[in-house]
Amino acid sequence: MNRTRLRAGIALAVALVLGAVVLIARRNHGNDAAVARVLTKPPTTPARSTPTTRTTSTTAEAPATVPHDPAHDFVLTKVATINGHISPKSVSATDTGLVFAQNMMYQHTMTVYDANTAALVKTIPDSVDLAAFGIGGHPGASRGAPVEAAVDAAHHYMFATNYSMYGSGFGPEGSDNCSGPAGLSPSYVYRVNLKTLAIDKVGQVGMVPKYVAVTPDDKYVLVSNWCSYDLSVLDYHTLHEVQRIHLGAYPRGIAVDGNRHVAYVAVMGSFDVARIDLRTFALSYFRGVGNSPRHLVLSKDGSRLFVTLNGDNRVVAVDTDDGQVVARTTTGEQPRSMAMSSDGRALYVVNYKSNTVSVLKSSDLSVVSTFAVPDHPIGIAYEPTRHRVWVACYSGEILVYDA
Repeated sequence: MNRTRLRAGIALAVALVLGAVVLIARRNHGNDAAVARVLTKPPTTPARSTPTTRTTSTTAEAPATVPHDPAHDFVLTKVATINGHISPKSVSATDTGLVFAQNMMYQHTMTVYDANTAALVKTIPDSVDLAAFGIGGHPGASRGAPVEAAVDAAHHYMFATNYSMYGSGFGPEGSDNCSGPAGLSPSYVYRVNLKTLAIDKVGQVGMVPKYVAVTPDDKYVLVSNWCSYDLSVLDYHTLHEVQRIHLGAYPRGIAVDGNRHVAYVAVMGSFDVARIDLRTFALSYFRGVGNSPRHLVLSKDGSRLFVTLNGDNRVVAVDTDDGQVVARTTTGEQPRSMAMSSDGRALYVVNYKSNTVSVLKSSDLSVVSTFAVPDHPIGIAYEPTRHRVWVACYSGEILVYDA
């Protein structure tokens, strides 16, 4: 009799539990999709502390067991278009909430924008009195032509190259059509203090400098000199040149691996990428990478070097251990500059002649999307404080996209 009562009690308890589960499931049926979304978010997405209202689509959610597809994160939404007295050759993020645009000799300025609002913060004229920096032979005001810029690791300064200099004692304007180190004046790098947004130091480099990079240890500032066929290595603190390294015709993009103490330089008049040991300045090459390598971006772990090939209309990935091309893709005509997302998963490429931007997966260089932009997109930067992509178009616009 006791056993019978015990069995009946157990059956009743099970029934009550099952009923409660069914009731809870019915009440929470509408929350299933939200739960699935949380489960399938990437680990880097911060959890929300309180529920929020957001628009949902009718597309079925992926089951929680399906790996997250990073392509879902690659959608860019335009949030601002910047116009005005600009002719941006490049855009560069300070990683402190500012973005610089370098406006060449067409405006003789650098314009600085708030990364949050895209509002103009300051216009910095490129005129300097070189005598005030201890440089003789150029009395009066000298003007530059800001072309590229790079921030230091300490986020104290932005360094900008000048395509050409104008004023007393300078020769003819620089040109892309040059045949080696002759007939043109050396140019200068400006250092801009990020607190005052003023030029506070200058350093002489070669002829028609293009790209600039700062080593992660803030020891050197590296500048590729298009018409000198070489690389200037400047002391970070003094901007005095400590080494000049001959590379070949038309060096351009630079990427630095701080862990390996190596700098890579795209030699655009060839099929090669130069590799420089920053401890000994020994030079070697990754040969046969592709036609007219222009811009370089290094993967987060340093194992892959991404290269735009202006002559092949491609982007390639190079294994930095042996210099072999391990992946390639076609983007658009004349891919120029690239930017990488802060998580290292996305590459954004401007295609100068196609007037497009391509979004790539860095894992395999597959093209996620390509979309149209105004004429001649030439510069691009990833701004990490707002996770936005800034695109500079030579036609006189800067586009800002939420990534």
